[in-house]
Amino acid sequence: MATQSRQHALTQARLLFNQQGAVPGGMVAEPILRSWRRCADLGFDMRGVRRAELMTQGELREAQQRNEALRRMSEPAMSMLRRQAGGSGSLVILSDAQGLVLDSDGDLDFAQRASRVALMPGAPWDEAAAGTNAIGTALVEGQPITVHGAEHYFEPNRILTCAAIPIADGEGRTLGVLDLSSQAREVRPDVLELVRAAVDLIEHRLFEQAYEQYAVLRLHVDHSGLGMPGEGLMAFEGDRLVGANRCALQALGLAPTALGVYRYADVFDGDIDRCPDAAGRVQTRSGAVYHARLRLPRSRVRQAPAQPASPPAGPARVDTPNFDTATLGALARAVHLSDAGVAILLQGETGVGKEVFARQLHARGKRASGPFVAVNCAALPESLIESELFGYEEGAFTGARRQGSKGLLRQAHGGVLFLDEIGDMPLILQSRLLRVLQTREVSPLGAARPVPVDFALVCATHRPLAHEGPDAPVRPDLYFRIAEYTVTLEPLRARADRLDLLRGLWAAHGAGPVLPPEIEAILMAYPWPGNYRQMVAVLRTLHVLAGPAGRVDADMLPADIRGAPSLPPSASAGDPANLQAMTDAAIRDALAAHGGNVSRAARALGVHRSTLYRRLPRPA
Repeated sequence: MATQSRQHALTQARLLFNQQGAVPGGMVAEPILRSWRRCADLGFDMRGVRRAELMTQGELREAQQRNEALRRMSEPAMSMLRRQAGGSGSLVILSDAQGLVLDSDGDLDFAQRASRVALMPGAPWDEAAAGTNAIGTALVEGQPITVHGAEHYFEPNRILTCAAIPIADGEGRTLGVLDLSSQAREVRPDVLELVRAAVDLIEHRLFEQAYEQYAVLRLHVDHSGLGMPGEGLMAFEGDRLVGANRCALQALGLAPTALGVYRYADVFDGDIDRCPDAAGRVQTRSGAVYHARLRLPRSRVRQAPAQPASPPAGPARVDTPNFDTATLGALARAVHLSDAGVAILLQGETGVGKEVFARQLHARGKRASGPFVAVNCAALPESLIESELFGYEEGAFTGARRQGSKGLLRQAHGGVLFLDEIGDMPLILQSRLLRVLQTREVSPLGAARPVPVDFALVCATHRPLAHEGPDAPVRPDLYFRIAEYTVTLEPLRARADRLDLLRGLWAAHGAGPVLPPEIEAILMAYPWPGNYRQMVAVLRTLHVLAGPAGRVDADMLPADIRGAPSLPPSASAGDPANLQAMTDAAIRDALAAHGGNVSRAARALGVHRSTLYRRLPRPA
């Protein structure tokens, strides 16, 4: 009865869609409705038939040869799925990444009936050829999907119920689709689970073959799941994550953009050479624990050291990045975009780690072997910035070096150019920079012809740039050229993991006393106007004053921190008025504690003197 009611509802939905181009909410699943709209946009008529475009046998053989590895690795899974589906009245179908049917296996009688709608090797089942269907719609939606009976766009395909799941490689690329098609009246509630198990097996075999020469980490919540198709698989080149299957990405909450960018320590505690631990487990940075097994590449086998083991590595450097999960995700996206030639703009308060972010983008990208050239546009004297950036030829002006100067833009050739505080670049030079970015050529002062340059561009600013008018810090045309992708780095006070960060930074300084709870409380309540840079400076001072066996006392803290107001709960919500008020108060307290000496107050806050001058509270 429920099936008849559903069929009636679908018939009504098709009628409404044909007449009005829309259906009431809930009548059709959203992925199906999106597909219907795409088909309507292509000019398809629901009462029509699919395009009749079968390949010749020669063309089919060429397509099968191009996908030979996929076909070979899929054979056992297709046989397993056919047996589990019962064999009668069903077909297991493998398509390539364009929706072309490569192979099928199943009931011959049903295969003969399905051939009337061209469900056979050599037939295209992408949406542009076959309308809404499981293979083509799964490819467009990038997710598992079931298309039952009248949910198919074209009327003749109503005889089918199809369940399909895309097959992905270890880099997240879609290789093809596995589909189980049966008669429309035979609907199994577990059909997608059956197909998922088969796809897991295919992806597992493909991953094992593709990453034989890499270290492969196996993960599972259950020890007995290690080595089975449903385990998480991660491939590492050194400590760099280069591949991961769907199970690992979903379990760890990683996006495919993490591949090629993340390091082992970005995901797990410790380092890859010491994983798994003695209990055969690994722990993620978020605290989750998995059973694990590490398979080293064939060219590298762990051996007992011939000589006495070297002493344990020293503490981590305190200037290494301490990014939270959100910032790591933004870094991964920025690396991929920068590698593709997209200009990146970093926004955030002084001390949040914009240059650290930019250096990590360089170190993890395709230009890591090239130079990283950092230019602080606020620190260069206006009289020198043009010659420093663009360079000059011998004799270009009085006082020029005999051999001329290459200039910072040319020094960045083949690498990354980081323009910090881009909003402080004189407007007269912004037009020259814009021309360089458009033509990828630099014209040094006194040169007869321009010089080609090739660099990735990363800019940074502590203040808003996107506004027009005579007081705009950056020309609008330049802004849109440097801000093709924007990353906003949160202030330290907005980070939910401040306590973990504080303890990690303290431990990174090496042997020393434990921070007493009352000191941690004071530091956690402080608003940190100088952000990460200021916290590092304060902890370094405490570590030196306490010594290896001493004790950290409150009187060791800078006066402006001891007497600072507590961080209000609303601060983490990012209220600009509250944040600005806290920043102003911290600067006033620092200046008062140091007798109005700007240099000393800046050192106490962990910021540059010029930055403090710019941010001095305005008189009321």
